[in-house]
Amino acid sequence: MGFLKLVLKIVGGIIAFTMIWALVYRFVNPPTTFLMVRDRVQGTPVYRTWVDLSEINPSMPRAVIAAEDARFCQHRGFDMEAIEKAYARNQKGGKVRGGSTISQQTAKNAFLWPGRTLIRKGVEAWFTVLIEFIWGKPRIMEVYLNIAEFGRGIFGVEAAAQHYFGKPASQLSRTESARLAAILPQPIKRDAASPGRYTKRYAGRISARTRVVANEGLDDCLR
Repeated sequence: MGFLKLVLKIVGGIIAFTMIWALVYRFVNPPTTFLMVRDRVQGTPVYRTWVDLSEINPSMPRAVIAAEDARFCQHRGFDMEAIEKAYARNQKGGKVRGGSTISQQTAKNAFLWPGRTLIRKGVEAWFTVLIEFIWGKPRIMEVYLNIAEFGRGIFGVEAAAQHYFGKPASQLSRTESARLAAILPQPIKRDAASPGRYTKRYAGRISARTRVVANEGLDDCLR
């Protein structure tokens, strides 16, 4: 019985710690991430300038919604339809694809390390629930766009906009936003300023879908 109480206390302490951590990040911008620490340890300069969501051209959040998570404003952290489709594709073989939402990616980037173990995915799910409940959609999008990796040592949309296009995130065009969204899956291999053939085509599709996001109000939760 004493051992069980000890385990329950430890589990309770961990839960309380994660809830407080998530609450702090609701008001305090995450100072660093695992990937930023990785780059610094490897001697790579890290560039990031935090900007509020209101300082980012609306075309950018629309682009990532179009590319990464079309139902961002509708789901509560997990898009079961996307997960089912990803599972069906994976059963057919070939490259394994995930169904992670922007909320899940934000939870992973802000609190955790990369990986595909069941334990890490479980912790990611817990943090996803926390930020959906504590932060809300605008804060999730703001944090996501400020800590996402856009290239080696380039984190956040402001640093990416300056690096690739020589302008602030507030002045990004729809095409430029689409190109930045297009490199997110492989930020080290892809270049937004000089995209390869595939990246350019993918960015074109994202740009077209961005109009749908705006016209159908798929980003209404950010306003």
